[in-house]
Amino acid sequence: MVERLTTLDASFLYLERPDSPMHVAGVLVLEPPPGGLDTVASLVEARLALVPRYRQRVLEVPGHLANPVWADDPDFDVDYHVRRSAVPRPGTETQLLDLVSRVTARPLDRARPLWEVYLVEGLADGRVAVITKTHPALVDGLGAVDIGQVLLDPSPDAPVPAPAPWRPRPLPSAVHLVQEAVEEYVARPTAALDTARHAVSDLRATGGRLSSAAAGAVRAARSALFPAPASPLNATSGSQRRVAVARADLDDVKRIRKALGGTVNDVLLTVVTGAVRDWLLSRGQAVTGSTSVRALVPVSLQGEEEAAPGSRVSSFLVDLPVGEPNPRVRLARLSYAMRGVSQHGRSVGADTLIALTGFAPPTLHALGARAARGLSRRMFNLVVTNVPGPQLPLYAAGSRMLEVFPVVPLAPGQGLSIGITSYDGRLFFGLNAARDSVGDVDVLADLIEQETGVLVETAG
Repeated sequence: MVERLTTLDASFLYLERPDSPMHVAGVLVLEPPPGGLDTVASLVEARLALVPRYRQRVLEVPGHLANPVWADDPDFDVDYHVRRSAVPRPGTETQLLDLVSRVTARPLDRARPLWEVYLVEGLADGRVAVITKTHPALVDGLGAVDIGQVLLDPSPDAPVPAPAPWRPRPLPSAVHLVQEAVEEYVARPTAALDTARHAVSDLRATGGRLSSAAAGAVRAARSALFPAPASPLNATSGSQRRVAVARADLDDVKRIRKALGGTVNDVLLTVVTGAVRDWLLSRGQAVTGSTSVRALVPVSLQGEEEAAPGSRVSSFLVDLPVGEPNPRVRLARLSYAMRGVSQHGRSVGADTLIALTGFAPPTLHALGARAARGLSRRMFNLVVTNVPGPQLPLYAAGSRMLEVFPVVPLAPGQGLSIGITSYDGRLFFGLNAARDSVGDVDVLADLIEQETGVLVETAG
């Protein structure tokens, strides 16, 4: 029995274009490894047994009769996926980010397992960087394990196991793939209506999912009637990228929240809003009291105190009040807006997105994905993600991780995405921008740090 991609995972493949790859990247900055980069490379190979999917590739079903399947890659070569690189002296952050921009702009090879790791040396003070690229189809849900995670340990003395022997299973033939697809539809005629990760168990469960999906579709359509404001953030993106980073202290953000109200996520959105306001003004854009920028903000539906984020995530459309000059008022308006969208259901959940494109085999699914891609361009100007991380030091091959920056992909026509993560008492912003339309993204990164300072002063 083959293992088939879920409809959601397959949609990430159908949405992808050569000039807008969908992979998520990360940049880990490490202290000098005790054994050099060779020990980090050996660690990747040794830990692959923990993520079997990372030795598998995607196989399409002939005729697109069903979603693609996962299959062991008989030609798997770890040296292809784990690559060595370096930056020239003096090894500045700007040089590293130039490399990250070039690496993340290149799509992953669909004929191989959908991940890559770049081990970068030559940074100042002997530090090294690990650049990871992982396709969303490979990471099944928030609770899944990413290749960057398996490299990290809570102790510098964690043992590195010897690579486990691995023998790939034979690739299924085209005839076998077609036969299994037909057998699935014969055994379970409702397979084309399956909109969740588990099989539909009865008609009532199916009806409940379709009703929920219809409601979500109505909410999405209602939002589309009021398109996002015109913005330089929605110019033609092209294939080239520019990556910038910013930093903040988590204690400062918590101090702001305590003094001015809201949640940590509200404060971070306020920081981004103030920075985007100043960035627009620096470009000579007209900013009035009513000017806004619409953000797509994925938010965990679990409490901030819960240990793991799980998979309860919904994406909210939030209008950022960039026209408001007072940072205290900006935070109050965003806190109110975030409470409102969560209470009134102005969200497009993952199950809804699956349902909207899950009623037919992948041929029609691809058409639905393309339609959704064109619609999303009108619905929001940028994406802002915030994923809490561990608040204790982590190590890779005995080397302490100093910083970690997420790099969130751009949809076609989208000029900017901002990923935020917290780690060991710090907040790290990764800004991924289209070089042609938001080439001055480094200015925006500087403004994020300045806006954090302004809010700290406002909080007293």
